[in-house]
Amino acid sequence: MLRQISLGMVGLVVGGILTIVGFIAYFILDNATLNLVGFFYGIPILLGGLALKASELEPAPYSQPTSEAIVALRDRQATATQTQIRKDVTRFRYGQSAHLDTSLKALKLSPTDEECPMLQSIRETETDGAYTLVLQFESPFFPAQAWKDKEQKLTSFFGPGVRVEVTALNDELVEVALIATPVAGETPVVA
Repeated sequence: MLRQISLGMVGLVVGGILTIVGFIAYFILDNATLNLVGFFYGIPILLGGLALKASELEPAPYSQPTSEAIVALRDRQATATQTQIRKDVTRFRYGQSAHLDTSLKALKLSPTDEECPMLQSIRETETDGAYTLVLQFESPFFPAQAWKDKEQKLTSFFGPGVRVEVTALNDELVEVALIATPVAGETPVVA
């Protein structure tokens, strides 16, 4: 739940309230204690909130709701990599230009920040009885064929227990499906 709360917005609201209380205390109430709270706490918190808001990367939205059957399948089959990716992209991030930017750079799918594919949405589904996490990227600088050529590298990168399938939706939209391939005796990750 806390992953869905913007720290930048919290800083703006709390800092704004404290700053306003400080100004009211200074100009209207002549209350030195409230005045100090506003100036010494409110303004720095407000500025911190502004800084966080400026560097904030919003969570990737789900393109469709996840059914209870898929959640149960996730609980049984999801790998640590799938769970980590799902948790990382569905929370606020700070100081990053795009979700999974370091992974995309390591895979040579993003040579510069300007050319980095942008994660548009995610969804959880089932593929032939296996839990699947689908990442939809807007990728204007890397055609679908470039993604398709890296399918094997993506599989080994996100690897063990994950098979990757790339699907082109159009010239600029690509879906990357991370499909669980459970190994006998492997303990699933509970999310």
